[in-house]
Amino acid sequence: MTTSDTRVSEPGSGHEEGEGLPAEAGTAKEADVKLRSVRHELGISPELSELARVRHWVRAVLRGFPANVVGTAVMVVDELTSNALRHGRAPYHVRLLPGAAKLRIEVDDSGGEPARRRTPSDHGGRGLLLVERCAAAWGQLRRPSGKTLWAELATDAEPAVARG
Repeated sequence: MTTSDTRVSEPGSGHEEGEGLPAEAGTAKEADVKLRSVRHELGISPELSELARVRHWVRAVLRGFPANVVGTAVMVVDELTSNALRHGRAPYHVRLLPGAAKLRIEVDDSGGEPARRRTPSDHGGRGLLLVERCAAAWGQLRRPSGKTLWAELATDAEPAVARG
């Protein structure tokens, strides 16, 4: 099974979890790895009406997180999910992997075409630009059975500073 991971934007070391230097005991990274063993997954049908159910689910799963994190997560999940529903193929799955320092969002579809930024128009093209502005990092993992778009959000209480 071959996969390829495309990291679109990330400040810092560029290491994925499991690569590079091991986390030191007691660090936020170590706590992230432990917490990430908790996965929340939702399978959805190919109807755009599913977006309301996905937003409600994200709010329920992230109850207890800072309001700005929940709001940003709802917006990013909504954009990645609507992108999958409009441009991908079933089956569709949405995952939330909460950590101490970051929240990883993943949306799977069976479409073979990689996601790409489109020129904004009256008909769309702003979704991945919005994800890029809100996420600390985002990208896509291409798999033999489709792709996974992912985004990582900082989970601290301070709102993310918009990148220009």
